[in-house]
Amino acid sequence: MSENEKNQQGVQDKTRRIFIKNSGLTVGGLIVGGAVGSLFGIKSDTKTEPATAMVHESAANPNEALMYFNQEQYQTTAAAAERIFPKDESGPGAKDLNVAIYIDHQLASPWGVNAKDYMVGPFQKPDEKQGGQLRILRKDLFLLGLKGLNDYSNKTFKKKFTELEAKDQDAILTDFESGKAGDLSGVSTNVFFKMLRTLTIEGAYADPMYGGNKDMQGWKMRKYPGSYMGYTKEIQSDKFVALKQQSLHDHMGH
Repeated sequence: MSENEKNQQGVQDKTRRIFIKNSGLTVGGLIVGGAVGSLFGIKSDTKTEPATAMVHESAANPNEALMYFNQEQYQTTAAAAERIFPKDESGPGAKDLNVAIYIDHQLASPWGVNAKDYMVGPFQKPDEKQGGQLRILRKDLFLLGLKGLNDYSNKTFKKKFTELEAKDQDAILTDFESGKAGDLSGVSTNVFFKMLRTLTIEGAYADPMYGGNKDMQGWKMRKYPGSYMGYTKEIQSDKFVALKQQSLHDHMGH
């Protein structure tokens, strides 16, 4: 990470619009499945809200249920994701978008057990243009990361991660991002942080069928219409054409 990026992270009152711009992130990449750039915005004046009873509040949608996490793991994930994608004047944050539900479902899927990854040695140090080769299942690494967040929080502030003020949660996550927090059974905390950040942004913008982007609010913030069969007429227009958001579910019955 460059010094410029580090300085940007330290800027107070940073809006989500600014740090998404800094990430080089494109919504389209997220919709198709996960090419996510660097992202970590800190908004120190955002008050920490305990991640309590979120499952009960969203019980109206049967898809909003835990498949992998227990309640404590879910609440820690929700709190950490909210610090990466906080609620601000632009719209809802990770909690309101059900990002932790999205992450839970992803970890419970074949992706969580590295189903398409080569998992046998020899393990070589990858080239800069190559992705790393994990020796551990993603679902296991994520749980180690959540435990690590609480262990490091207790060591640093004598409290669990979910009990910390927003600025202290940011400090913990910053140490995880830089790798200063150590390692998780031989894997740098930076690897866990990258996974958490990537999943958080995917959960904010992926199709709601995956559990996040509740009520397509992530798309509404960016005026992204969602899943349409074609945009020819709108693209050819000289003016921006606002379309009502629709998801893959809206194609049912056609």
